[in-house]
Amino acid sequence: MEDTGKEPVALVTGSSSGFGMLICVELALRGFNVVAGIRRLEAAGMLMEAAEQAGVRERIDAVRLDVTRDTDVEQMAEHIRSRHGCLDVLVNNAGTAYGGFIEEVPAEVWLAQMNTNFHGMVRVTQAVLPLMRGQGKGRIIQMSSISGRIGFPGFGPYASSKFAVEGFSECLALEARPFGIDVVLVEPGAYGTPIWEKGFTQMSTRKGSPYESMLDKVLAFSRKSASQGGDPKEVARQVAHIACMKRPAFRYALPRSTRLTIRAKGAVPGRLFQRLLAIVLERS
Repeated sequence: MEDTGKEPVALVTGSSSGFGMLICVELALRGFNVVAGIRRLEAAGMLMEAAEQAGVRERIDAVRLDVTRDTDVEQMAEHIRSRHGCLDVLVNNAGTAYGGFIEEVPAEVWLAQMNTNFHGMVRVTQAVLPLMRGQGKGRIIQMSSISGRIGFPGFGPYASSKFAVEGFSECLALEARPFGIDVVLVEPGAYGTPIWEKGFTQMSTRKGSPYESMLDKVLAFSRKSASQGGDPKEVARQVAHIACMKRPAFRYALPRSTRLTIRAKGAVPGRLFQRLLAIVLERS
């Protein structure tokens, strides 16, 4: 980011654990004052402990932020304006992961998934855009996923929400550019964060479901991917690096296996790629 002599300010949503917590600490280590949005402030203990250990506790400003609640989002935006007076970086990280087979996922689960991962992200972005536009600068870092580029059985709700984030971000990048606001997508593959325990590993089917055998394979694949995933700090460091770069790229996929998989999807016919994914699933 441009050096103005003032300490930069970042907002990170979904900061109580996982990528969000790690990103807060990495940004603070790089000199940012970090507004850490947390759905339940009583869950801030892990973040504060990590910040204390890193020696950046004084740079973390924890605020209540449930991205599905309009009042929380409005109060957060006012808090940033009144306390910090500016916002240099927004990291839209808050999210949940619901898995299941499309035929069997109830309507309320689809709504809950989109309300957090997509509509919540839209709420926060809309709330801070006027501040960034008034400054004539800012950077919005969107935490997407390999599931925003590649669909996989059992990941329907989550993948749909991340595909929506990708399309939104492409539009936003063009709309915000004339006002000095930059947009960047980060697309992690499977890393060992709490989202796996809270979401995909809880997938189930009804007794006698035609998807039972596929579920076993999907769960085996998910567990294997999470256990073999890299250190989540790699993603946090990449996000912090992007926040400080002068001219970042539009998309960053990591680790290397994620980049290779995305390239493969673009390099081979769609039906062939689907067959290759089916083979991977079968061998899990």
